[in-house]
Amino acid sequence: MDLTAVSTGIEKRKLKRRVGRGIGSGHGKTCGLGMKGQYASAGARLPSGLFEGGQMPLYRRWPKRGFSHATWDKHYAIVNVGDLEAFDANSTVDLAALKARRLVVGTFDGLRVLGTGDLTRPLKVWADHFSASAREKIGKAGGTADELPKPKKPVRNKMGSRKKAIRTAAAAKAPKTA
Repeated sequence: MDLTAVSTGIEKRKLKRRVGRGIGSGHGKTCGLGMKGQYASAGARLPSGLFEGGQMPLYRRWPKRGFSHATWDKHYAIVNVGDLEAFDANSTVDLAALKARRLVVGTFDGLRVLGTGDLTRPLKVWADHFSASAREKIGKAGGTADELPKPKKPVRNKMGSRKKAIRTAAAAKAPKTA
């Protein structure tokens, strides 16, 4: 083997295919699109992988039933009051503290505390939701059950409707008759 055999068959610079440049270009007249037919005209594309040759495609034949909240549903970690016994007295309990103690594993949008079990020590518990029995049991043990602040609702249409603005402007300009 020598240096002349190393690059045999390798094109170092392949020119771009220049179509629509006339008969002598090597891609003349029809530019590689054939004579006639659906895909000979400009703008036509080959069918996608879902195309079934004119037959009703599977995604349209398949029945569509039901409804899903999955796009906006929130997933809460659920903890019972009895599980909070693992914490020392007068400590603060929130989602991060529960994850540190491995009482909650995974990612969640918030924390819900339910009333199963008993609590004997005072704790300061922060959660998104408390059941009535959980709030009562935490209070009886001398602790506090504080809800985390909810996100503010978005303000919609600060400007008001355009028709209303025109009506009030017209009413202000109109002469008052007694």
